[in-house]
Amino acid sequence: MTHAWRVIFAAIILSLSPAAPSAAGPFEDAAAAFVKGDYVTAQRQFRALADQGNAVARYNLGTMYFGGKGVPQDYVEALKWFRLAAGQGHAGAENSLGAMYLAGQGVRQDSAEAVRWYRLAADQGYPVAQHNLGSIYLNGRYLPQDYVEAVKWFRRAADQGYAGAQLGLGALYEDGQGVPQDYVRAHMWYNLAAAHSPAADINLREAAGSFRDQLATKMTPAQVSEAQKLANQWASQH
Repeated sequence: MTHAWRVIFAAIILSLSPAAPSAAGPFEDAAAAFVKGDYVTAQRQFRALADQGNAVARYNLGTMYFGGKGVPQDYVEALKWFRLAAGQGHAGAENSLGAMYLAGQGVRQDSAEAVRWYRLAADQGYPVAQHNLGSIYLNGRYLPQDYVEAVKWFRRAADQGYAGAQLGLGALYEDGQGVPQDYVRAHMWYNLAAAHSPAADINLREAAGSFRDQLATKMTPAQVSEAQKLANQWASQH
């Protein structure tokens, strides 16, 4: 069994963080209320904006119904608001629809429909969806396994600083799947994943650091130094 199985690639992600407002006003007030934990106020204000056709408010309202924030958890209602936002081209909502179709939450499970929504969001440059699509290609459960495609989508998300994709890319370089085996590049991506992991995701940060340190035992000091140099260069350029 290869190294890549250890990467948390099977967990398809549905982000529940509200999208940030682009300008001051009612939207900013709603987002601020959400951040403060005043979900009742946030839900009321997002709903008013959503009823006016605001795509980001519709997406945020969907996340609140999905997570039961300020409202009873309701996957069907979440799906409704995600559909409305996705119909307006909102990439986060497209990704969320992909996750719900894959898990069968609020809708009959449909992996083909899930992949379709993930691809729409990924093609817009949404890193969570790019990671999810790469994970599906790596897993080979819902699409034919294709390491080259996995590398492509992980790289697009990794280049945006998405830690989960950086971890996956490191594993593929370590195993030589979809790319020539390269311990230096693998160490570099593990290092970046550890640095970019969200503070709340301790498991991801610890996994990245553990994989990096285990890999270092197979490398020469010169290789480790080169990997660290490449990681620093990447960080300075991004």
